[in-house]
Amino acid sequence: MWKPNTTVAAIVERDGKFLFVEERILGELKLNQPAGHVEKNESIVAACVRETLEETAYAFTPTALVGIYQWTVPGTDLTYLRYAFTGELGAHHAERTLDDGIEAAVWLTRDELIARSAQHRSPLILACVDDYLAGKRYPLELLRDFDARNEGALT
Repeated sequence: MWKPNTTVAAIVERDGKFLFVEERILGELKLNQPAGHVEKNESIVAACVRETLEETAYAFTPTALVGIYQWTVPGTDLTYLRYAFTGELGAHHAERTLDDGIEAAVWLTRDELIARSAQHRSPLILACVDDYLAGKRYPLELLRDFDARNEGALT
């Protein structure tokens, strides 16, 4: 049975630079936003908060949805459905160990990101930045999380 992988990403801008992670995938250094998979019994927004902390050691509070993206990896049946958020960057917890495979959190301008395009993990990275720069923001209320553990109550 086919189903897309549900993922989240944080689009964080500070002083004209964006927060990215450098991660080692199959021996190659790749760039991505702080991003990852939604886990069982986890809301989409909560997943973005968790993934940002795990990959960058920064606290993050989503304030708006930038966009929803679908991407199928060429030559595969692997499809990602990404929810990208912008929000408030909180405290940096330098003592935290970053997720396996994450080598560093880095700040890059859009031009620096383009200069490293060969390292992009997916085409979604630049698309998310460009949508953010275009001012795309949608209220978090678009996402309605019905928690089955609470008889379908909205959480």
